[in-house]
Amino acid sequence: MALLKKEFTVKNKQGLHARPAALFVQVANKFDSRITVRRDAEEVNGKSIMGILMLGAEKGSIIVIEADGKDAELALFELEKIISSEEEL
Repeated sequence: MALLKKEFTVKNKQGLHARPAALFVQVANKFDSRITVRRDAEEVNGKSIMGILMLGAEKGSIIVIEADGKDAELALFELEKIISSEEEL
């Protein structure tokens, strides 16, 4: 079991709203690891669309993703692709 934590700057034009949030949750749910996302003092379940939307993470926001489990490294790698993408998702 590994607990990994990484800080990201949201680069997507839409931030983590609507389609990018749905894609994030879809990818997060492919992994067994527990995924937690934090922005400032707000911490949410990374596998919950409502949680991700509640963060209100716009472009330029700094978020911390924590993955805890046997596939944590791969989960962080895949989620980073969504957060770091500047393309419209």
